[in-house]
Amino acid sequence: MSALKLLDGIVDIYMPDFKFWDDEPARKYLRVNNYRSTAMNAIKEMHAQVGDLLLDNRGIAIRGLIVRHLVMPFCVAGTKEVMKFLAKEISKHTYVNIMDQYRPYYRAIKDKTIGRGITRREFLDAVLYATSAGLTRLDSVQI
Repeated sequence: MSALKLLDGIVDIYMPDFKFWDDEPARKYLRVNNYRSTAMNAIKEMHAQVGDLLLDNRGIAIRGLIVRHLVMPFCVAGTKEVMKFLAKEISKHTYVNIMDQYRPYYRAIKDKTIGRGITRREFLDAVLYATSAGLTRLDSVQI
């Protein structure tokens, strides 16, 4: 967190990933502890520094926060909770890139939870979770 504070006034656009809501899949797949609290605190600090995403008259980002979230099979990423957090604790105007391109490779192919790509329904549910939470600035999604 102290590294982020050093960037205050230097960075114009932050684009973090919020990969997992629950710490168990983060431990299993990323081999990190306390992922959720670390991600939440980092995103809060980033938003405090640069605010909601601002676009110029051509639609080009000039300052702000863009949060990326990869939808994963069987809701393992905790998409619903991530979207609620962003809407309630960051801003309902948070620009969110809900990504549908998850594809398993290498050892992930053999994992019973993440060993397949996502379904269209899982992606549509992710968009529904975001809009139900009050988020409207969703990348590449027609609402």
